[in-house]
Amino acid sequence: MSRYLIVIEETATGFSAYCPDLEGCVATGRTREEVEQEMGAAIAFHLEGLKDEGHGVPRPRSSVAYIEVRA
Repeated sequence: MSRYLIVIEETATGFSAYCPDLEGCVATGRTREEVEQEMGAAIAFHLEGLKDEGHGVPRPRSSVAYIEVRA
């Protein structure tokens, strides 16, 4: 079991998300919960495709940090 970081962004019509460790792996949803579920399915599908094509599965390598600045 691996844990991949996803970045979730609010859009005009809901939410979008992507995984920095899996190029091209994206999803959208009307709610945050929906986009998280869709990303789970997208990551599983993406990894399955990589395996089917004989590629290795990339290990998670991204991390997150927040920087506080005065606005």
